[in-house]
Amino acid sequence: MTKSSKSLPRPTEAELELLRILWEKEPATVREIYDALNLQRPSGYTTVLKMLQIMTVKGLVVRDEANRAHVYRAALSQDVTQSEILKDLSVRLFSGSAAQLALHALAMEPASAGELEAIRVLIDRKRSTVETNSAQKGKHQP
Repeated sequence: MTKSSKSLPRPTEAELELLRILWEKEPATVREIYDALNLQRPSGYTTVLKMLQIMTVKGLVVRDEANRAHVYRAALSQDVTQSEILKDLSVRLFSGSAAQLALHALAMEPASAGELEAIRVLIDRKRSTVETNSAQKGKHQP
């Protein structure tokens, strides 16, 4: 992440796989995570356990040891994690420009009608915020 963002170490692809499972099933035991992962691709139980232990040390997941079977949950929500990763990507590849990141992403892959509508709504909201801020700045100038 950026130097100012210490809230989340950058997860590996394998860690993101487990986080996606946790965001869907949270909280979950190692067995539940293992079973869900094996629906996607084969993996060993001890491999999943070791990854969760590493992710706990990194601060990506939180382990509840109150019961016999340890229960895990993601330390941060999916939305916060995605925002942190995108913010880092924007800074590293697009000089901090979220707009350039979005334009590049849209140029790479087709978007559904629903996704395009959601983008239009976001653009309208941003445009409204910019116009409101500009109007307020104009009122405060002599």
